[in-house]
Amino acid sequence: MSIRFDGKVAIVTGAGNGLGRSHALALAARGAIVVINDLGGSRDGTGASSAAAQAVVAEIEANGGEAISHGANVAIYSEVEDMVQQTINKWGRVDILINNAGILRDKTFSKMSLDDFKLVMDVHLMGSVNCSKAVWDIMKQQEYGRIVMTTSSSGLYGNFGQSNYGAAKMAVIGLMNTLGIEGAKNNIRVNALAPTAATRMTEDLMPAEVLAMLVPEAVTAGALVLCHDDAPSRNILCAGAGGYATSAIFETEGVYLPPEQQTPDAVASHWDKISDCSVQSKMETGFNQSEKFLLKAQKYLQDK
Repeated sequence: MSIRFDGKVAIVTGAGNGLGRSHALALAARGAIVVINDLGGSRDGTGASSAAAQAVVAEIEANGGEAISHGANVAIYSEVEDMVQQTINKWGRVDILINNAGILRDKTFSKMSLDDFKLVMDVHLMGSVNCSKAVWDIMKQQEYGRIVMTTSSSGLYGNFGQSNYGAAKMAVIGLMNTLGIEGAKNNIRVNALAPTAATRMTEDLMPAEVLAMLVPEAVTAGALVLCHDDAPSRNILCAGAGGYATSAIFETEGVYLPPEQQTPDAVASHWDKISDCSVQSKMETGFNQSEKFLLKAQKYLQDK
């Protein structure tokens, strides 16, 4: 199976360095036209420069591809709108969006300022919202769209000193789940990538010998699977150091307690059974949970 993107137009945010650069180069190598978005700031989001994005464009063009750069700050919707409009003016469509732009402002929650918390949320969460919103109606009208959110193990499982980053990265999973449902009828598929790679974001968090194994290209291989014609939807793909796995949220079977037992004391006394992981199920929509509990109640009433 050869995955190609000929004729597709892709926007990759945060594509001046690291994973975004790797995603953009790989898309272009497989035929895509690519918009290289990068504000050009430092790892903590300060400053701005177009040099990195323009260098990626030059590399793509030197290899026979087609690309433009745009310095939109993804946290500012008007700038994102301008980027998307320029893309439409030039190529008439947007087929792929990879929401990759991000910053870090790590501190323990007790030491973190609310400004640092909000800024990380603005870039990671609202940046993904802004870019997805700006292309959504375009993708609906053309009956085709592939959107990739960038999540993280810090959001899925937690990580010391990253309450802001973790909150934002878990929030994009909720966004993915709902957009995947709403976009299905228009052939818009939405997935999330949980990467582990050696980039500016991780360069001082791991030993050099470990970083040498975490090449961005290994993550990009997974990213491209999430945005091609036969991509799945509403999946979380974890990728790093050549390892690939999916992550999902499952719910235990739980118990039904009749009205007279619906008390804190009874819930606590049934905790072992409530949290028993031997039987779990994956919920396809939020309603599935309500349905499960209602069926339990109905069965109890029928068996009385």
